[in-house]
Amino acid sequence: MESIELISLYENVAVITDQMLRAARERDWELLCQLESNCSSTVAIIQKNEIPVPLTPELREQKIRMIKKILADDKEIRDITEPWMAELADLIKSNSTSRKLNQAYGAAKTF
Repeated sequence: MESIELISLYENVAVITDQMLRAARERDWELLCQLESNCSSTVAIIQKNEIPVPLTPELREQKIRMIKKILADDKEIRDITEPWMAELADLIKSNSTSRKLNQAYGAAKTF
């Protein structure tokens, strides 16, 4: 893979993670999932095709900046989504407990 192609793929990942961060901030979980899938596909292409190629100092610096931005976006996305996922897990657990109680003791009957 040529160095320009590689940088272009990293730029694509940086754009996607920026969009993911905006979706997380807006709590648009469906869009976030779609973008995460796109991001994963692009990262897989990078992993499959990236071979060590000499980069010019400018391209190396550009790659480093993009990687730092991607990592910063990823951290902020996790900071937003992890509490939401914990809430969701609690809700699922609560619903599961309610269902088990209803199955064990039956729904409350009023006469």
